[in-house]
Amino acid sequence: MTLPRLASLVVIVVAGAVLSACATVADAGSPGSDRTAALGALAPALPEGEVIGQGTVMDRAGSAELCLGGVAESYPPQCSGVPLENWSWDAVDGEENSGDVTWGAYAVQGTYDGSAITVTQPPVLLALYDPMQSEDPTGGRPGRGSEADLVAIQDTLPDRLGADYLVSGPRDGRLWISVVWDDGTWQDAADAEFGEDVVVVTSALRPIG
Repeated sequence: MTLPRLASLVVIVVAGAVLSACATVADAGSPGSDRTAALGALAPALPEGEVIGQGTVMDRAGSAELCLGGVAESYPPQCSGVPLENWSWDAVDGEENSGDVTWGAYAVQGTYDGSAITVTQPPVLLALYDPMQSEDPTGGRPGRGSEADLVAIQDTLPDRLGADYLVSGPRDGRLWISVVWDDGTWQDAADAEFGEDVVVVTSALRPIG
């Protein structure tokens, strides 16, 4: 093979690699495409201190969990949540019972290890709990996501976030996503993948202090 022809082949190969890289970057904002730095690819760091969460404590035959998402309106109600360690009904009021199921709505404080919450303080009945209001992360500004794009992102969340995914919904040009715990890792990933002012990730468990 002559040197001029070899040089031409090298140019073609390099150009193809550059075009491929450009295509990968251009596709980075399309919902549902695979990316190593996409939302859900990295797990948030575990909280260093105690956290607090508000929800329904559901105890089935002595196995208690804190439901941070939706609760089915049956009797008794049904939900799936984060297992609770060191839970005692003797420390609370306001519970209801039906058969072997006991439940109630509480603010629960403790440590979170990624799979369970170990209760460290007496829970507070939600009817008596007065938390500080969280700041609006949007500053009251509308987002820039279209309804179709937000729904497309929403459809991927169960696979991306697994059991950490609680609930989501489009509102004012943004997709609002509630997860069990986020230290900012998933918010940063969402901003990098979809652009800022498109997705808001909120953590149901919040650090104390």
